Amino acid sequence: MKELLEFPYTAGIAAGILFGVLARLSMLRTDYRQYPTYPHGRIIHLALGLIAASLGSLAVPSLMEKQYTAVTFLTLAAQQFRDVRNMERQTLTNIDSMELVPRGATYIEGIAMVFEGRNYMVMFTALVTSMCSILFGWYWGIAAGILALLVSNYYKTGKSLSSIAHVETAPVRIEGPDLYVGDIYIMNVGLDETRQLIREHGIGCILKPKDKNSRITLSSIGQRQALLHDACTIMGVYRDTGEPSLLPMAKLDMNDGRLAVLLLPPQPDQGLALSVVKRVPLLESAVRLPVEAHVRTGDQL
Repeated sequence: MKELLEFPYTAGIAAGILFGVLARLSMLRTDYRQYPTYPHGRIIHLALGLIAASLGSLAVPSLMEKQYTAVTFLTLAAQQFRDVRNMERQTLTNIDSMELVPRGATYIEGIAMVFEGRNYMVMFTALVTSMCSILFGWYWGIAAGILALLVSNYYKTGKSLSSIAHVETAPVRIEGPDLYVGDIYIMNVGLDETRQLIREHGIGCILKPKDKNSRITLSSIGQRQALLHDACTIMGVYRDTGEPSLLPMAKLDMNDGRLAVLLLPPQPDQGLALSVVKRVPLLESAVRLPVEAHVRTGDQL
């Protein structure tokens, strides 16, 4: 124990591991999606966070002692975290088949990407803290650790749909068998009983894209499915298995790119629906930037 305390890098390694674990704790939250599950899912991710923090902290002493082969363990860590991404993808895909309103493959891939990326943020926090502690003193290490925590938390969440579209409520209209949200056609409803249920529970929202890039992003099937899943997870959905006519839907107006959303919660609340839709996460894999393509601007690639 005495030899461990006298080791010149002990304080730096300990500080790096501490702030790395704190970073993972600050980024780990079980929210309305109930994922990661509590407590076992969180235990798994905290254990992986501890491993990532340890690797990040040990990288600096290894380099200073010219033990370059030890740094190759970072590549093993990267492979391990990719396996974590695959594990999350497979787990969520299996769960998705049991959902009344599925997440969709795009949303699942985004969640799996987040869990992999956050382990790298833990390694970054631990490495910065350890390096500053060893090179400049423990007090500078703590300052660097706090700064790294702030950076990690800044990048832990992305944008929401409100950043690319104006969201407003719209009336749900049924004209004969035709169902509309505002002036956008949704589908044909054949049964009188189904039409009555939609009148009682239906809530409509329309998303107006802010620019041409946003219009293409809203047209993504994966982004629309994520919107419906999140809204139904928070508000609920008035349907059971074997009722395709009561499935919430999102349809585009092909003329101007507006997106009409039909929700069917058990207790209609337009204010809550508006708030939920605005806060739906914008999926990284659904974002498109066609306006910035060089072929459109005439620039050389």
